[in-house]
Amino acid sequence: MNLKSERRGIHVDQSELLCKKGCGYYGNPAWQGFCSKCWREEYHKARQKQIQEDWELAERLQREEEEAYASSQSTQGAQSLTFSKFEEKKTNEKTRKVTTVKKFFTASSRAGAKKAAQEKTPKQGQLGRERNADNILRDLKEIFTPSWELASPSEEIQEAKAPSPSIHRQASIETDRVSKEFIEFIRTYQKPGQDIYKQCKLFLDTMSHKRDLSIEEQSECAQDFYQNVADRLQTRWKVPPEKVEKAMDEVEKYIMTRQYKYVFCPETTDDEKKDLAVQKRIRALHWVTPQMLCVPVSEEIPEVSDMVVKAITDIIEMDSKRVPRDKLACITKCSKHIFNAIKITKNEPASADDFLPTLIYIVLKGNPPRLQSNIQYITRFCNPSRLMTGEDGYYFTNLCCAVAFIEKLDAQSLNLSQEDFDRFMTGQTSPKKQESDSFSPDVCLGVKQMCKSLDLLSQLNERQERIVSEAKKLEKDLIDWTEGITKEVEEIVEKYPLEIKPKSQALAAIDSENVENDKLPPPLQPQVYAG
Repeated sequence: MNLKSERRGIHVDQSELLCKKGCGYYGNPAWQGFCSKCWREEYHKARQKQIQEDWELAERLQREEEEAYASSQSTQGAQSLTFSKFEEKKTNEKTRKVTTVKKFFTASSRAGAKKAAQEKTPKQGQLGRERNADNILRDLKEIFTPSWELASPSEEIQEAKAPSPSIHRQASIETDRVSKEFIEFIRTYQKPGQDIYKQCKLFLDTMSHKRDLSIEEQSECAQDFYQNVADRLQTRWKVPPEKVEKAMDEVEKYIMTRQYKYVFCPETTDDEKKDLAVQKRIRALHWVTPQMLCVPVSEEIPEVSDMVVKAITDIIEMDSKRVPRDKLACITKCSKHIFNAIKITKNEPASADDFLPTLIYIVLKGNPPRLQSNIQYITRFCNPSRLMTGEDGYYFTNLCCAVAFIEKLDAQSLNLSQEDFDRFMTGQTSPKKQESDSFSPDVCLGVKQMCKSLDLLSQLNERQERIVSEAKKLEKDLIDWTEGITKEVEEIVEKYPLEIKPKSQALAAIDSENVENDKLPPPLQPQVYAG
């Protein structure tokens, strides 16, 4: 198999992982190749254009309403018919434009209540028509103002002091634990922490009234909230960047633990359908071998095999996490195990070209549950700074590329003929069964089994010979080591010979018998003088 052609089939240039606008951050297929920052800029441009069109629509409707009222004064007889046609026309325009805009751009619950009340109230005469025109402008103003700016300070204080009992009733054990940890954390921030808590509670209350919004709109609300809180900490409270990052991690953990059951794989999206399609695709590719993907990993090495198992465990464990940051951590741990497996196999640091094929192999072998839902959930509700830079963003971008490669994998990518690829995909044959397929159809099963047994015995014989050869080499090394030590000892003894000297005579004590006492002069005798 041609290694070069295999590399060409699965190689992804690292520049392709970056934002296509050239800002230097990592892009994402869910954002059409943009990073989260550039995507938001492009989205806001489109939204500003839509806002301008909606304001023009509101002004045009107001002018038409005034003209209709003026004409109705001059034509009293046809007033009811003219008013009916105008109301029908205005209602159609308002339903098609204004209501659609309110749904897309996070209208507050109060605006919806006002509109419902207005639709229930009979519109009669000049007062009703003027109110309708003013309500359109007021609704648009409320639509394009962030929900937390519409709330009064008294509402914020009341929300912070008296959390909704319904939230506590629905909270799980994990939610309660995360809430306690979040409160303990923000206490260390004092006044900024109080502000963070108020903003979070207000955001949760706002989102509880926006369950009918699409998941993309809820994602936009969450991203706006992250940006708003980070800006408040940096500009208003002058919090250092490292503390802002920690605070945003805790905010994301607190918010998304509570929102998880509403925004993860919602019924309004096709995430579940994509999950089933990816799982079916991976099951159909069960025959793909590491050699076809040019994976530089040898699972015959026990340490490498353990790393592969750990990587698969981490990528599967991602589905059990509720916070986007925790899901990213699972992807990061999986990627690090892959790099370690490659390093052990090759005895050198792994490269990016080695990492991506191995990650594809791990995904094919593990078949993680709800893979597309987890990727979409991270993309929609993770703190964008984590996806734009750092190792978390790099590994997540590679995972997106791996999934995209699996979805588009074809015969050319694996350096196979289209015929063989189709046979493997339909289950007619498998790469591991090709040797048995070489037998003639007339050969009985016993001969085939005998050939397989002989092949297995041949492999065992080669393994035994290798073990015996290694044992003999080890024996020779031990003999050489013993001889070398003996030779070194002999050389040292020869260079520094050991001399054994006779025992020296001990010195005599002072009071011992002295044979030469007779040769000494007599001691002095004391003399007595008479005085």
